[in-house]
Amino acid sequence: MRILLIRHAEPDYTVDSLTPKGWTEAELLSQRLVKVPVRDFYVSPLGRAKDTASLTLNKLGRTAETLPWLQEFRGTVPDPETGEKRWIAWDLKPRIWSDEPGIMDFRTWIDAPVFDHTNVREIWQETTDGIDELLGRYGFRKDGPVWLCDHNEDLTLALFCHFGISMAILGYLTDISPMVLWHRVLCMPSSVSEVVTEERIRGEAAFRITKLGDLTHLEAAGENRSTAGLFPECFTGIDSTDPAENGTPVTKA
Repeated sequence: MRILLIRHAEPDYTVDSLTPKGWTEAELLSQRLVKVPVRDFYVSPLGRAKDTASLTLNKLGRTAETLPWLQEFRGTVPDPETGEKRWIAWDLKPRIWSDEPGIMDFRTWIDAPVFDHTNVREIWQETTDGIDELLGRYGFRKDGPVWLCDHNEDLTLALFCHFGISMAILGYLTDISPMVLWHRVLCMPSSVSEVVTEERIRGEAAFRITKLGDLTHLEAAGENRSTAGLFPECFTGIDSTDPAENGTPVTKA
């Protein structure tokens, strides 16, 4: 089985849709995806993901099932430096999150003290329950480091969603701490990430990442990638504690 995790195209967060560039990205993405034999499409309920998916679905005459938990990983934590602002769980500066006990380990990251008295554990449970339910439709169930499968078919699923939730999904499928993926990976708008099953023992599958943030559909067309999702840096003249650059939130996914 193959799962495609597709980040929405360049967003206009003010209206939860796409920028003009985002629509161009979504069109180029659709030209790529119509050639892929996707069995089932799933989409986040947020407008920027639905709009991105719409061009592909319209070309194919298909529909996508909306999954509420795909709307983005919504776990937040207080900013340890100020105690005032609330930040998405992947917005912490490197020296802050990396010092948390056990946070690099998939088995212990969710128990880190930084998540005490926050909703991160609740949203993580919502996410893993959603993945379990979805993959259960195709005969998969998680058993420690592997996924048991009754009948591992050669099929492709496509999920149009967001960066944060995509990394949470990848973390759960591959037993990598989402905190590592959130802070060390960035998948640009309209990018495609791919995981496939590897069944070396019959009935036991492991997921392997074969593409991460792939943008060949933009590169082939000579379309520049969007930087939405990157943090402003200290030497740009923009306050590095400000999550907005030129009025556009760059930490949203």
